[in-house]
Amino acid sequence: MLKNKGHSSKKDNLAVNAVALQDHILRDLQLRNLSVADHSKTQVQKKENKSLKRDTKAITDTGLKKTMQCPKLEDSEKEYVLDPKPPPLTLAQKLGLIGPPPPQLSSDEWEKVKQRSLLQGDSVQPCPICKEEFELRPQVLLSCSHVFHRACLQAFEKFTNKKTCPLCRKNQYQTRVIHDGARLFRIKCVTRIQAYWRGYVVRKWYRNLRETVPPTDAKLRKKFFEKKFTEISHRILCSYNTNIEELFAEIDRCLAINRSVLQQFEEKYGHEITEEEWEKIQVQNETSACLEDPRLGALDAHFSLSHFLL
Repeated sequence: MLKNKGHSSKKDNLAVNAVALQDHILRDLQLRNLSVADHSKTQVQKKENKSLKRDTKAITDTGLKKTMQCPKLEDSEKEYVLDPKPPPLTLAQKLGLIGPPPPQLSSDEWEKVKQRSLLQGDSVQPCPICKEEFELRPQVLLSCSHVFHRACLQAFEKFTNKKTCPLCRKNQYQTRVIHDGARLFRIKCVTRIQAYWRGYVVRKWYRNLRETVPPTDAKLRKKFFEKKFTEISHRILCSYNTNIEELFAEIDRCLAINRSVLQQFEEKYGHEITEEEWEKIQVQNETSACLEDPRLGALDAHFSLSHFLL
């Protein structure tokens, strides 16, 4: 009888253990919470979608009733834990067949994990999954101190259907949203902008220095003064009024004045010399003091003729 009772108790224990393990496996498959995808929200959204499909009605918006909705202001730099509350212990965990899930990390423990990640330089390095910089995209820190893009970790969890770290393969890790990558990216952008601005200021100052102070080298000094001379000549030429139309108009006006003077001269003194005028010219020629030299006499006659005409 005692042997039968011992046999039955062992069988009962084995049956209980098998049922407990089977229940644990089923719950683990059904309640497997992925850290990045919030299942509580997705389940609520599914229920809401089902209720909306049942109670769908056509509503016409007349525009008479308007509700004022204030946007919710959320702190973009706030860090928070993504993992939901752990489910209650299964029978296998209560019996000690399977270890209980790890407890939720406190804020101090998360701070230690974050400091370890900063010492490793995980936020400075690219994401281990997509090999791209974190920049301003959402970033998550695991309890094993590894850092990933939130979207990359979500895709990895959906693909593997497991909650294991892609680097160290730690099971049932906890996740926390951090912004170290975004902060470092902003510092990098500000540093780059400052470097570009300082370079622009220095280049402008050096260009002004090259244009105002002559160099000490003879060749460079010669080129410097040649450039200055050409600039001054160009400014002088640009300062002149080079209106071609006005220049041609002035030339036409001068030609018209000259033609009018010549025409008046021809009208007044263009007739032939009479005998009396020739006699006056001869008398003036005879009374001159240059009668001995015939060439001077002819020249004096020419002068007296021109004087008479004038």
